Amino acid sequence: MLNKEQINEKLFALLEAGVTPFHVVKHAEEQLKNAGFTGLCMKKDFQIERGGAYYINHNDSALFAFTVGKNVTADSMIRMAAAHTDHPCLHIKPSPEVNGSGYAQVNVEVYGGAILNTWLDRPLSIAGKIAVKSEDAFQPDVRIYKSEKALMTIPNLAIHMNAEVNKGVELNRQTDMLPILGMIKEELEDKDFLMNFLASELKVAKEDILDYELFVYNTEKPIYIGLEEELISAPRLDDLTSVQALLSGLMDGKNEETINLIALFNHEEIGSKTKQGANSMLLNHILEKIQIALGRTEMERVSGIYNGMLLSVDVAHALHPNKPGKMDITNKPVLNKGFCIKEACVQSYATDAEAIGIVCQICKKNDIPYQKFVNRSDERGGGTLGSLLSSMVPVKTVDVGVPMLAMHSAKECMGSQDELALYQLVTCFFS
Repeated sequence: MLNKEQINEKLFALLEAGVTPFHVVKHAEEQLKNAGFTGLCMKKDFQIERGGAYYINHNDSALFAFTVGKNVTADSMIRMAAAHTDHPCLHIKPSPEVNGSGYAQVNVEVYGGAILNTWLDRPLSIAGKIAVKSEDAFQPDVRIYKSEKALMTIPNLAIHMNAEVNKGVELNRQTDMLPILGMIKEELEDKDFLMNFLASELKVAKEDILDYELFVYNTEKPIYIGLEEELISAPRLDDLTSVQALLSGLMDGKNEETINLIALFNHEEIGSKTKQGANSMLLNHILEKIQIALGRTEMERVSGIYNGMLLSVDVAHALHPNKPGKMDITNKPVLNKGFCIKEACVQSYATDAEAIGIVCQICKKNDIPYQKFVNRSDERGGGTLGSLLSSMVPVKTVDVGVPMLAMHSAKECMGSQDELALYQLVTCFFS
C-alpha cells in the first residue's frame, strides 16, 4: 500500500495533467495501461476472463475500470466506487472572438457552480476537445488539446474605479468574466484570432475546425502550504482527489472473490443528465455486459446487482476557521483528521445505516481515520452522485470524500494527510 508521500505525488501529477475531463481520462487511462489493464469497447462484446483487469473509455470524458477475481462465481459481490472528472470552470462559446476596445477577448460561459471572483487575476489557459474535418463524416478527427502556455487573464477593476468592491460586488457572468487573450494590432486580426491560433496549434486549416469543447483552466500548480506542509493548495481538488484515490485503490486492492469496479463520470457539476453522466444507463449497461461475458444467466445478473455495494466519492466541507458558524453544531470535520462520511436525511447524500456501518468497520479494523459531515439544518447544502446512482443501481451506498476549504474556487485547499485516508479506505474496500 502507498504511503502519504506516494499517494500525494500521484495526486499532484493528476492535478497538473487533468485540466479538463478529457485530460483526466487520458491520464487515468495511462495509469491503468501501465498497471496491465486491457481496454474494452462498449460497441463490442466484452471478452473478459477471471483474474483479468479491464477499462472502458467512454466519449473521452468518462472512464470505467474493473477487476475480476480468479474465484468469482454467480453470486460473488460487486464492489463499486464512483467519482467525477469535471470541475466548475469557464467554457468557451462558439464564435468566441470579442474585440474589447482593442483587447482580444474570449466569449465564455460559466460551467457549474464556480466562485467567479476566484478566477480573476490568475494565469489562465485553454484545453479541451476539438473536432477536425475528416474523410468520413461520421468519424471526425478528434484532438485532445492543451496549451501549456498561460494565454489569458481576467483582470479585476481597480479599487479606485470600484470603491465598493470590498463590500461585495456581484460579477456579471456575461460582461465581467471575459478573459483577455492579447491585444489586437491590426484590423485583419479583429476576427478569428482564437480560431487562427487553434488552427496553428493543431497544424490544420482554420476552416477544418468543425467544433470544440474548450475550457479555460487555471495554470497554477499544486503546492504544499503550512509550517509543516500540513495543507495542499491546488486547482481541481474537487473531484480529482477522489479520482486518484479510486484509481490507486482499484490497482492496489486485491480480492479474488469479487468484481471490483470504479466509475468516473463526467458532468456531475451540471446535473449528470448526459450520456457520460451518472444519470444515464451507462453503469447499468457496463454491469450487464460484464455479467454476460462471465456467463451469468438473466436471473443471476439481476441477483448479482443486488449483491453489491457502492462508494460515492466526492469532496466534503471542512470547518472554516473564519466562519465556524456555517458548520453543524455537533458534526465539525476538520483538515487532516481523515476523510468524511457524508449524511443527509433528505438523501442528498446517500444515507444508509447498514452501509455506513460497513465503512466504519473497515476503518476501525484498518486504523483509517474518518469523520462525519452533516449540513446545518438551516443550510440546503449540495448533493452528489450517491443517491442518484443508488436509485438506478439499487445497492447499499455511502457518500464519502476528503474535507476541504474553498470548494468550487479556482484554487481549493485540503489537508495533506487526508488523501492517504481516502486511498486506504478504497483499497481496503476492494480487498
